[in-house]
Amino acid sequence: MTKQDHMRAFEAMQKAVDIVNTSPHPTHKISSALFNDEFIQCATNYWPQPILDKIGTDQRIGNSSSTIHAETAAILLSPKTQGSSICITDPFCPNCAKNIVEAGIETIYIDHKGFEKKFWEKSSGHFNNMSMEIVAKAGINVYEIHRKEKKIIPIFEAPLNYNPPEDSPIQIEPCPDSQGAFYTLVRDMVQQYHNRKFVTAMVEKPDGSTFSMTVRVHPVIGYTIQNDHDIEIITNPGQKYSYIQEPANRLLMNIKRQGYKLRPEYIFCSQVPTSRELVNMLGADISKILIGEPFKVRHESDLDAKKILEKNGVIEFIPWV
Repeated sequence: MTKQDHMRAFEAMQKAVDIVNTSPHPTHKISSALFNDEFIQCATNYWPQPILDKIGTDQRIGNSSSTIHAETAAILLSPKTQGSSICITDPFCPNCAKNIVEAGIETIYIDHKGFEKKFWEKSSGHFNNMSMEIVAKAGINVYEIHRKEKKIIPIFEAPLNYNPPEDSPIQIEPCPDSQGAFYTLVRDMVQQYHNRKFVTAMVEKPDGSTFSMTVRVHPVIGYTIQNDHDIEIITNPGQKYSYIQEPANRLLMNIKRQGYKLRPEYIFCSQVPTSRELVNMLGADISKILIGEPFKVRHESDLDAKKILEKNGVIEFIPWV
């Protein structure tokens, strides 16, 4: 990284620190600042407004908390994330690591005070054993930043010209701006990927033209499945986190990566998204989802999440016929 990049990081980290106490979370306040040469986008962890209005802050959504994490919030608010950097007040969880990777962020800065907080004692295992592995496999640089001393300490620096593997490239198809055209395309995708979990959505380019983006569940960038042993490692069965990037999260991150705009009225999921995906989808203002298999889930808690959101009128799930 250049000296100019690091100087910009000091400014962005200070902005993140300045807003951290505005987080509505009563005990675990985190903020981030995603930046490049054109903008600095700050965000804290927060509850999506539909959850605040209709469910409240005490209800978990399936097996997920009901908050949008600060790193994901900054990504969802940014105009374009490819090649950007992100400053975070605390070490990041594996789910946010996967989102950072998919969003095309190249550098992460963590405030040194994040490693001194009480929560770090609880989360250090996941960070050291999984979060860092995810971003390292993707070739993302990670630094610890000391604002007062103007000091930056490398935690991980990727080899020059490193090119991580990526399974299941995103599929893009022309799609006129109409419900009929979108439904016709969904039927084609259902036939093409009948045995694979995927999401298709209509997306708008900056020039106003529309197209469809179809993403399949895949190992997060940096990982690849070559044999049954890889499947066992990447799915990490029985554990809280996996190395799999679910398709709805992948869609949201890649839309922001390219600076596109989601048309939230046109989104199809081949099965019920995971609990964490559903919370993040609320952060992207999605309130209606077409569902191919409305009772097929990765985990039974995801069906609980669907029921909670449906019962409270937060997300409408429309069965695909």
